[in-house]
Amino acid sequence: MYHYLENIDIVLLFLYFTAVLVIGLYYSNREKTPTEYFLAGRNVGWIAIGSSLFATNISSEHFIGLAGSGASTGLAVGHFEWLACFIVLLLGWVFVPFYLKSGVYTMPEFLERRFNKSSRMYLTTVSIVAYILTKISVTLFAGGLLLNQILGWNMITSAIVVVIITGIYTIAGGLSAVIYTELIQTVILIAGAIVLTLMGLHEVGGFQGLRAALPVDFFHMFKPSNHPDFPWTGIIFGAPILAVWYWCTDQVIVQRVLSARNIRHARSGAIFAGFLKILPVFILILPGMIALALFPGIKGDEAYIALIISNLLPAGIRGIVIASLLAALMSSLASTFNSSSTLITMDVYRQFRPQANGREIVLIGRLATTALVILGILWVPFIRSISNQLFIYLQSVQAYISPPIAAVFIIGLFSTRVNGRAAMTALISGGILGALRLVFEILSNKNLLHLGPLQWFAGMNYLHFAIFLFVISTLIMLIMSAFGAAPSREQLQNVTINGGKQGKSLGEKIELKKGTWDRLNVLFSIVLVLTILSLWGIFF
Repeated sequence: MYHYLENIDIVLLFLYFTAVLVIGLYYSNREKTPTEYFLAGRNVGWIAIGSSLFATNISSEHFIGLAGSGASTGLAVGHFEWLACFIVLLLGWVFVPFYLKSGVYTMPEFLERRFNKSSRMYLTTVSIVAYILTKISVTLFAGGLLLNQILGWNMITSAIVVVIITGIYTIAGGLSAVIYTELIQTVILIAGAIVLTLMGLHEVGGFQGLRAALPVDFFHMFKPSNHPDFPWTGIIFGAPILAVWYWCTDQVIVQRVLSARNIRHARSGAIFAGFLKILPVFILILPGMIALALFPGIKGDEAYIALIISNLLPAGIRGIVIASLLAALMSSLASTFNSSSTLITMDVYRQFRPQANGREIVLIGRLATTALVILGILWVPFIRSISNQLFIYLQSVQAYISPPIAAVFIIGLFSTRVNGRAAMTALISGGILGALRLVFEILSNKNLLHLGPLQWFAGMNYLHFAIFLFVISTLIMLIMSAFGAAPSREQLQNVTINGGKQGKSLGEKIELKKGTWDRLNVLFSIVLVLTILSLWGIFF
């Protein structure tokens, strides 16, 4: 069943591993200060930022999940990819100016500037636990599964090798190594996926042949409001909530724009990432649909794997495609390692040792990354026990904890009235409701719990639940703040749109100037929006 590698494939994979290690070791001699190690010296250009945002987002589970959904329901899952195009524009135009002007290293640090220390520790704790239990485990599970089924490699051994190689360049070079390896990985990822898609389309007789082979509904993205997975109401009102949390407030993503040399580069990088996010619908979801056309009856999670282990790919091309899978796996893993170590160092260690010098901070960052790599290795033997059902539950964890966090950031940025006590109450209350939903859903699906009139709480579509949780969290903040003391104007400086100096226009507050660069940013933002709207019109 397995297609073992030809010599040319082995050479290509060797060159890939060598390149990422060389870059990591190169930057290990340059990262001397905390700013250099954790934020790449705040000197990264827009192309690298955009590539890093894209590569960080696309991981091995995307190859399984997006292609799998494509084989099961068609293009509808692509809403999440194209919605992201709008949200990264929100990141670049609205959030970035305040993040950069505040001078923070982490998102929890920004919450402390806006609210209080308790909110910082809450977000730090939730983020670190979520990264370890979901992002690292899910990435290793999906990556190990791919390598095992595609190459026949032992699942445990292959996962450990990937963790060690990723850990070496992440520990050595910090964020610079991660970002500039992701620049290479983005090219490889896109190239490999495009090659597989084009060869698959050729095999089924082009796009018209694909349309003829699959149900018409597969090519319509908007589904009825009672659709179990992608109701249009949830897509329009719920999915953006999750996207704001992921693209605008999550440390792993935002750390990339914090490394920008200035606001213009950060904004251009976000816009560039938006254009790249158009691609997954065509290079990850479409292959799943192609697999279904070529192998009728195939299970969704096997779709992408089926294309690679078929006779579709000749020697050499197979090496490029496998390298693209490794690029997706390693870029996401490296980003999680680096961002988690940043949180541990800047939001935990430095709170206990505020007098620590730069060298000590960098050392702790490297030790924290090392500890995370070791945890990753220790976690590998358990990934065999992660069933596909639990894999879905792990993904749901993020959907159930994110609405309160998104609400706190959005309302905190746009309102000067919301105070720290209200924000903490919303975070804790929302977190409890999200945890209860997850537990009740699991027990209800296993028929271990019957909630009677409250069954809607466990059975509601997860996107509709996100809307519910976001509204509840927002109401808690607004009501509590209405009866509490407002933050001082000094506390609001550089952390809210309406805070700080009076008399500034909105354009001045978000650093919108009249130079050529800014005009181009505006132009390309408009082009991106029109492109997505046109694509939605085509695949309505």
